[in-house]
Amino acid sequence: MDKFKNIKDKLNLLPQSPGCYLMKNNDGIIIYVGKAKKLKNRVSSYFRGKHYGKTAKLVSEIEDFEYIVVNSEIESLILEINLIKKYDPKYNILLRDDKSYPYIELTDDKVPSLKVIRNINRKRKVKHLFGPYPNVTAARSTVNLLNRIYPLRKCNTYQKRPCLYYHIGECLGYCSYKVDQEKTTDMKNEIIKFLNGDHSIVTKRLKDKMELESQLLHFEKAKEYKELLDYINITLTNQEVELKDNIDKDVFGYYFDKGYLSIQVFFIRGSKIVERKSKIFDIVDSIEEEMTRYIARFYTNLTKPKEIIVPNIVDAKLLSEYLNINVKIPIKGEKLKLVNMAGENAKISLNEKFELIKKDEEKTIIANEELKEILKLGRLNRIEIFDNAHLFGTYNVSGMVVFIDGRPSKNNYRKFKISIDTNDDYGTMREVIYRRYFRVLKDNLERPDLIIVDGGIGQINVARDVINSLCLNIPVVGLKKDDKHATSALLAFDPITEVKIDKKSNLFYLLERMQDEVHEFTINYHKQIRSKGSLSSILDSVEGIGEKRKKELLKKFKTISKMKESTLEELEEILPKNIALNLFEFLKNYNI
Repeated sequence: MDKFKNIKDKLNLLPQSPGCYLMKNNDGIIIYVGKAKKLKNRVSSYFRGKHYGKTAKLVSEIEDFEYIVVNSEIESLILEINLIKKYDPKYNILLRDDKSYPYIELTDDKVPSLKVIRNINRKRKVKHLFGPYPNVTAARSTVNLLNRIYPLRKCNTYQKRPCLYYHIGECLGYCSYKVDQEKTTDMKNEIIKFLNGDHSIVTKRLKDKMELESQLLHFEKAKEYKELLDYINITLTNQEVELKDNIDKDVFGYYFDKGYLSIQVFFIRGSKIVERKSKIFDIVDSIEEEMTRYIARFYTNLTKPKEIIVPNIVDAKLLSEYLNINVKIPIKGEKLKLVNMAGENAKISLNEKFELIKKDEEKTIIANEELKEILKLGRLNRIEIFDNAHLFGTYNVSGMVVFIDGRPSKNNYRKFKISIDTNDDYGTMREVIYRRYFRVLKDNLERPDLIIVDGGIGQINVARDVINSLCLNIPVVGLKKDDKHATSALLAFDPITEVKIDKKSNLFYLLERMQDEVHEFTINYHKQIRSKGSLSSILDSVEGIGEKRKKELLKKFKTISKMKESTLEELEEILPKNIALNLFEFLKNYNI
């Protein structure tokens, strides 16, 4: 009751001004950041009326809020995005799962090359950049196609002798022969036309080569050119749109239903839809705010086009000012048709994936809620799970994986190398739990709502002792395994009780997934440590390899297997010839 009185008092003080608000849970952690044209109206809306889905869950966790008043809407958008980056709130859609898109770069060197790049260095000026390509396979296939047709430079460094590409006619031997600048310029111009959507020159070139090889009765070679032509005609000749201009643009459309927002983006280059991107997520804010935020953050890892076309629900003026490009809301004509087409695709995408989304929710969020009810917890958002691994008391390690709302949060996974190599599972558990939660206290890190140890009653009691000694109020439970090393039951409460879980239930699936995830993560780390330790021991056995050379070899090869697979020449890059030969012979006779 005090909580709502405190919030109500603060709501009365809110101004009708633009700004940002920060929602906090009972640990003082910021769980949502939003912006508003009028702070009082927007923030108050969370605490009146009935909410559903993700919004209802957010409201149930709000214990307090802060707000920052700014002078304009553009300032509130900039501040909102910066606050989201800073605090990474759990209820904000951040495109965390979106990787940077690949592009194709035609280098502007005297002897150019084609390559696929992901991370664009914004300080480096790139003259010829094409994309984005949400499908990396398509980008690589296109580069491979053009590299086969045009004798561009293939190597990263000049080898000072003609390589295989020169002998098969896919390179002009730039490392050994004089560059024909005119021919190079012609190649560049044709490649640029191709990547801008004009495939006519390349298609004609391939047809001519196919016919020539057929006349020479080189049918296998002619078949290769036929396959390349088919690739262009089927894969690269995408849907053309009727636009009078030839401006690179991105078109956004949306569809909202059952609490989920589906967004579709068309990348239009050279009057063709070259790629598309879709995103579906459940929303907390209004559709207008979610769309505006999504588009503003969309270009974090992307080069911006000349123009963006958006539906009328989006604040185009605000986005144009923020992104510093032309943002248009079409009223009629072909551009409006494109927005509607993007919206229709967003609808199809949501309808197709809705059942899969609901099933995923049942296996994650709903199963997580069921666990919360069984354990009688007030809140269960973050779970930290621990497992230990060793080899007869050596190479002793622990792993911690984190699940947030029933889903793995891989950025939060942690590895622990245990200080003393002894066959003592309880000692290992004591050390890892103490190290983890002393750090949580010391650095004021987010605390979990539940700790799960992959072990029996003894390990649960050890973990609880450590948590109590640190004066932390975090429940600790364990996962019991059967004689086949499979998850069988949950060990919880005080005194510890075995809680049977239906093996066909989504909760059992979630617990089993947690146990498998932490086990695999820990075992992989154990193998890595063990391999490095074994490799280090092997290197000590080879005369002429001291600490400095050992470090260089460990850095380069990392595992015994990789070192055994290396050539003598690769070893000679680090070692003198005689020592490299000794190591090479030693490894040849060494059985892993």
